[in-house]
Amino acid sequence: MMATRKTRRMQMLIFGAVLLAAAAGLVSFAFRDTIVFFFSPTELMAEARRPDQLLRVGGLVVADSIQRGQGETVSFDVTDGNGTLTVAFTGVLPDLFREGQGVVAEGYLRNGRFEAVEVLAKHDENYMPKEVADALKEQGHWQDGEPAATGTGGS
Repeated sequence: MMATRKTRRMQMLIFGAVLLAAAAGLVSFAFRDTIVFFFSPTELMAEARRPDQLLRVGGLVVADSIQRGQGETVSFDVTDGNGTLTVAFTGVLPDLFREGQGVVAEGYLRNGRFEAVEVLAKHDENYMPKEVADALKEQGHWQDGEPAATGTGGS
């Protein structure tokens, strides 16, 4: 029995939808380890994370929390106003890194401590990564009259 035009068209549409779904699945599978999610300290501590999951945390560097270890090792606390997270970093910090300033750290959450592989500081008085500003606004620690709610993100 011959398939009608309508049946063939329906088969092609179903085949195309299945093909599109398979392509979307393959793309998301390929990107699952390269996507870096941004969190505030409160959000990051609220849920368990895989120790091998690359993350970004952002907020303000807590006053009197910077501790320098041997060589280029440093640890400091980052807060969003509600939660505070200790960040450990080995390397050269950006020139503009200091207490009370916005910062984004990229790394891994291991044993309740954030081990950063990269630390980014705001680059001028009128910049803070959008995600950091949004998280601080959400927690009530950022007013629109303060400098800097503009930015392109933490990259």
